[in-house]
Amino acid sequence: MFDLKKMFGTAINRLVRKNDPETSFESAAAIDTTKMEKLVYEAICGFPDGCISDDILAMFPQYPYSTITARYKPLYEKGFIIIDGVRKGKSGRSQRVMRKA
Repeated sequence: MFDLKKMFGTAINRLVRKNDPETSFESAAAIDTTKMEKLVYEAICGFPDGCISDDILAMFPQYPYSTITARYKPLYEKGFIIIDGVRKGKSGRSQRVMRKA
């Protein structure tokens, strides 16, 4: 069986800088990055032709923008997703297309 803590999640020291105020550390500790990375990864996997951030954000209106978008980089760095071109978002600006690696 897979250990989700080893696959997903980001250590608090990677979420804040050492000189950040205490409130930043408290906020970082309050986020279940394992849960959120898994949630975002599974959402991305639901788009076989890839998706943009607008697609993922629309799926989770109950979460703040930064809670969702902060999960892309760790998923990319861990090799779970790849960046595969760009598409126009609802703002008219280009967004990177993400898909399962």
